[in-house]
Amino acid sequence: MNNNIIKRHVVGVDVSTDLTTYAIVDVQGVILAKESFPTSDYPNVNEYVSVLSEKILMLVESNGGYESVRSVGISAPSGNFLTGSMENAANMPWKGHVPLAAMLRDRLGLAVALGNDAHVTAVGEKVFGAARGLSNFIVVTISHGGLGSCVFIDGHPHLGSEGFAGEFGHICINENGRQCSCGRRGCLEEYASARGLAKTVRELIRNGRTSILQDTEDLTPQAIADACEKGDEVAIEAFQTTGRILGNALATYASLVDPESIILTGGMTVYSKWMLDVMKGTFEANIFQNLKGKVKIVNSPLNNNERDVVGASALAWEVKEYSLFK
Repeated sequence: MNNNIIKRHVVGVDVSTDLTTYAIVDVQGVILAKESFPTSDYPNVNEYVSVLSEKILMLVESNGGYESVRSVGISAPSGNFLTGSMENAANMPWKGHVPLAAMLRDRLGLAVALGNDAHVTAVGEKVFGAARGLSNFIVVTISHGGLGSCVFIDGHPHLGSEGFAGEFGHICINENGRQCSCGRRGCLEEYASARGLAKTVRELIRNGRTSILQDTEDLTPQAIADACEKGDEVAIEAFQTTGRILGNALATYASLVDPESIILTGGMTVYSKWMLDVMKGTFEANIFQNLKGKVKIVNSPLNNNERDVVGASALAWEVKEYSLFK
């Protein structure tokens, strides 16, 4: 093998409960090729990793060859960058500690870095998105799966001693509140996420409010936003309630961290017009007084359909290069 070849590509992998997306990405964050397959087809993690490895190799060989790829980055639920493992992912079929980075490295013979969704997203924002040029910022991901965050301090992600810093979605806002998938009650993500939004709509309807959504079984954010467009008061109130809860929690977060900016990402940001104003108003009303008016809240400029694999690719560039075949 020619050791003088300049490796200009990495592979970014986004693992979600439903779909695994993998892509070849260049140094500019441009996706050169991308494919996906159903994660849920492989309840056995060993079979899953074997299939993922084969698919990555086929994509690589069709787009520049193995020697053009430097490393692999993975975004995964409950991914721990310090251990390279998925650890007790509540919504995944693979339980306990799954050393996904090591398993993929052994099959591909390439360096592999793994992080949780929020960490990977924050790295992507730092390299390619709204956090370019910033040293102190918070990235918050609001999605169907929940609510995650990562904080950068002095230009570096703060991961904590065990790698679990930033579990924003699991701060308790109501000790007798909604049941969370983590086993506890009252976690923020049960109120300020896509499923939290749906639960708020259902609660309002159960309490006697009339809504065009009352016979809707699948209360997606899109369905609720469509109801907002039609003037449905329950839908509008649900979004505004979500915004107030999130704004208050973000004010506490920012008061502790003193960031330059809070960057919002994830599928829920598509519908931010229904909750952003009330979120910002609540945020400013509750943040530490010396920080009022100084912390920007912005939506990520990155494409929601590409952000996770692009973020994973940014993580891949940071890992020390390694190859079994050098």
